[in-house]
Amino acid sequence: MKIPFLSLHDITAKYRDEIHKAVLRVVDSGWYLQGKENEQFEQHYAEYIGTKHCIGCANGLDALIWIFRAYIEMGVMWPGDEVIVPANTYIATILAITENNLVPVLVEPNPETLQIDDSLIEERITERTKAICIVHLYGRLAYTEKIGELCKKYNLKLVEDNAQAHGCKFEVKGERREAKGKEYKRTGSLGDAAGHSFYPGKNLGALGDGGAVTTDDDELAAAIRALANYGSQKKYVFKYTGRNSRLDEIQAAVLDVKLRHLDEDTRLRQQIAAYYYDNINNPLITLPKRLPDIENVYHLFPILVKNTLPFREEKEVGLHPSPLGDCGASSLRDKLQSYLAENGVGTVIHYPIPPHLQECYLKYPFLQGREWERLILPISEQIADEELSLPMSPTMTMEQVEYVVSVLNEWKGE
Repeated sequence: MKIPFLSLHDITAKYRDEIHKAVLRVVDSGWYLQGKENEQFEQHYAEYIGTKHCIGCANGLDALIWIFRAYIEMGVMWPGDEVIVPANTYIATILAITENNLVPVLVEPNPETLQIDDSLIEERITERTKAICIVHLYGRLAYTEKIGELCKKYNLKLVEDNAQAHGCKFEVKGERREAKGKEYKRTGSLGDAAGHSFYPGKNLGALGDGGAVTTDDDELAAAIRALANYGSQKKYVFKYTGRNSRLDEIQAAVLDVKLRHLDEDTRLRQQIAAYYYDNINNPLITLPKRLPDIENVYHLFPILVKNTLPFREEKEVGLHPSPLGDCGASSLRDKLQSYLAENGVGTVIHYPIPPHLQECYLKYPFLQGREWERLILPISEQIADEELSLPMSPTMTMEQVEYVVSVLNEWKGE
């Protein structure tokens, strides 16, 4: 049996007729940018997330860049200010911070949840800290009430990287609850602003690049919309030195189709994840803490394979590890990945080198003197050396899921 890590062909084919109809409608309209398709998708996505505003842009990285850039234009932040961010995130989150000459302050994740450890945040807050950027990594909820309290206590902006968690929810408790009974808010509406990616492989994926910002802040929304349109709020009048970063009409139309099916696709992902959790039984494999379904939309299903080799030797501190040799190339994780490939199961590592060890930041002038070159983050480095993502898709059959588990459980570590 051959099971790809993710089949974009199958995902698109699932809604083929609706997508073809939407694309043809745009092609025949003669209007391809900043038209009715964008307006409709932005409205629908804002309603889905639960915010006043949704601003489409070119991709998820740009969405985060524009949030921080808008805060700088508004005088809320200044170059050199600090943003607290999880150390094990995908590098795009940190790129958005450094792109604006802000300083990323890396905080280790909780090894059980793989999300930023809220017990470590307060000690990293300084007078230059202006924001906490949480990342709902793997589709798992990163927000906690403690993070919200810290933002309130220190007057910090809360920015969400929601690139991997479309549709994920948080149960509102305490003072934030407005009604009796259970109340939920979706990720993307929990903070002051959120960046979303619609990269094709995401839970809500376009047929190319795409992104969006959601927020309730009118001023922020207006600034972001202008910045992503060359800095213009009125044709040929430029308030900011912006860039061209717009969501095109075809992508907006496709996303609007897929949005209608997102919750059902999430339920299918959760069924697959439940089978993984209930049936994976191999002493060499550890699963992250199981979260309630509302708190996990399973963009990815990560497992950890215990590695007995050091991620890097002490003498290597300050050096960029070679992705071919120094990042546990002979680790158990890599043996498992080869074994699964031999048995027809596709997997991907998320992510083999943590951001603080990427060569681009070891040489980044703006961070010189801030001891990035000497950072040792053992939990992030351990995750980088042990994580492996299993196939996870709303188009997988239960026969495929059962096969993946069977092959995993038979592995002896060789």
